[in-house]
Amino acid sequence: MRKLKVFISSVQSEFATERQMLFDYLMQDALLGLFFEPFIFEKVPASNQRTDNLYLDEVAKCDIYIGIFGKDYGNEEAIINGFASGISPTEQEFDQATKLNKNRLIFITSHNSADRHSKEVALIKKAEKEIVRKMFSTPVELKTAVYTSLIHYLEEKEYIRTGPFDASVNSTAELSDIDGDKVSLFVKIAKSKRGFPLPAVSPTENILTHLNLLNNNKPSNACLLLFGKNPQKFFINSEVKCAHFHGYEIVKPIPSYQVYKGDVFKLVDQAVDFVLSHIDVSTGTREKNVQVDIEYEIPRAVVAEAIVNAIVHRDYTSTGSVQVMLFKDRLEVWNPGQLPSNLTLEKLRTPHGSFPFNPLLAEPMYLAGYIERMGTGTRDIIRLCNEKKLKEPDFLQEDVFKTILWRTGQATAEVTAEVTAEVTAEVSEQIRRVIIVMNGEMKRSEIQEILGLKHAENFRLQYIIPSLEANVIEMTIPEKPKSKNQKYRLTEKGIKIKKMVNLKQ
Repeated sequence: MRKLKVFISSVQSEFATERQMLFDYLMQDALLGLFFEPFIFEKVPASNQRTDNLYLDEVAKCDIYIGIFGKDYGNEEAIINGFASGISPTEQEFDQATKLNKNRLIFITSHNSADRHSKEVALIKKAEKEIVRKMFSTPVELKTAVYTSLIHYLEEKEYIRTGPFDASVNSTAELSDIDGDKVSLFVKIAKSKRGFPLPAVSPTENILTHLNLLNNNKPSNACLLLFGKNPQKFFINSEVKCAHFHGYEIVKPIPSYQVYKGDVFKLVDQAVDFVLSHIDVSTGTREKNVQVDIEYEIPRAVVAEAIVNAIVHRDYTSTGSVQVMLFKDRLEVWNPGQLPSNLTLEKLRTPHGSFPFNPLLAEPMYLAGYIERMGTGTRDIIRLCNEKKLKEPDFLQEDVFKTILWRTGQATAEVTAEVTAEVTAEVSEQIRRVIIVMNGEMKRSEIQEILGLKHAENFRLQYIIPSLEANVIEMTIPEKPKSKNQKYRLTEKGIKIKKMVNLKQ
């Protein structure tokens, strides 16, 4: 079967990076690369043929026309039939695609009309009258929208009969299986983190449609994993198993073992908090800040990146689960999946493109700030470990993909060992951490933020309640335990233990 030609059109100076990104993506993606052959003007060799005629000829040859419309209109001196037309090459190409009844996919930036060239506004209105178009705010959103549109095209033309897992509609699910409160909370976070364009009060269907998570008003698998009321009802293995071993190998009985369930955001928060609760932590002074500085032996960002990668890029059709295992000398994160065919273990350590296994799952994680930049995760892990002077992490592809992060060994353990030995009889490690960060009266959220923990319910159960029961902290409003103004402070017992800790450090 011949590949389908895709003509990518835009104002040359405005979207050069985006055109190249889409070209590389369509050439390298394991699925889309089987079906599509992209064209961008940068790849045209030197020729005596007039450039305006060449591009229009390429439009005539293409199967799919992709138009990217933004603020600029382009060169109004473009030539048609030997005369200056006042029509930009981009509009000429769109008109040619329309005239020849090409499949047209139009992607428009989320700028206001006042920020656009007047002729660009008119071009967008012309496109809106004839075809459905999609909005985007970032290159990541553009790539995801193109991916979704091309998959739908392949399905409609029956080139493929089933879509990728994350884009596929779950036949047993309904929109009622989606938690609207989760969607609204996501929008608030995404707006503050990445400038998400829709307001939190938008109808749930509108938000999910914008994220390409609905198909004929039915939730996709990605939609259920992100915002489902009970994702494990549909994907029983979409859980994270966390275990802490005191030695160097997997040995039973396991001192600490948890199986976490919920949506992917909750899974990440719970798994990261599990690791942080069991690795060594050192504290600084208050010379520059009234609050004490907290530094984990493996940086929180490294732990989070490894766990996010495993959850976002795993194979959800596998019967396996993500496993997070903490040993005396290392942290191992197991992902039941395989590297994309165009990535190698060596390439993970060098600049490389982003090829998410589940792109519709990855984009909301990026928008919510769980992924900083696409395609840099493994290099960020390496860089942060180097800055911390940790042994460089290992990446292994076996029956599962493994990320291995090395601990500092005995360095921080020696700092806290003597103190821990003296107070262990009275308080746990989690309680001790609450004590050392307390400064005056503090809200639960403030204590949690300093410790770098995200899951509020876990923090309440594992840190706050045990600290209250151990009588090392107390409520400032004990008669109203659930008051929004509730704060906590150290008791006399807590102050005594804190002085002991400070003397030993």
